[in-house]
Amino acid sequence: MTMREAARCCGQLRAACHGEPVRISVCHCLDCQQRTGSAFGFQAHYPRAQVTVAGDATKFTRSADSGNSVTFSFCPRCGSTVYWEPEAFPDRVTVAVGAFADPRFPVPRHSVYESRRHGWLAIETGAELEQLG
Repeated sequence: MTMREAARCCGQLRAACHGEPVRISVCHCLDCQQRTGSAFGFQAHYPRAQVTVAGDATKFTRSADSGNSVTFSFCPRCGSTVYWEPEAFPDRVTVAVGAFADPRFPVPRHSVYESRRHGWLAIETGAELEQLG
């Protein structure tokens, strides 16, 4: 079984993820842009039972566009987000792909909030790559 560990700069907060994610996506919503300080968020969704968290986390909860809440867990030492828990999917833990520090991480299969995507940014998801053959 595959095991990947997500950690932040200081290594204090970590998430061990067993098996493969059930969804890998990029999100162009304004909240993800502000949270990451980048043009999009890149995340992997795992079944809750496959994620073990170690270390102290500070939590921040906000409302999503759907009206559901999302609780973000970030390192109180370095401030980096490691994982979050969307109320709409209580059986999942979502992990920031950048926290894995793995350039071989599987390609995203979904791109959401395309209407807020920066015009200069082109994302090819795994589904599109499969179509290109």
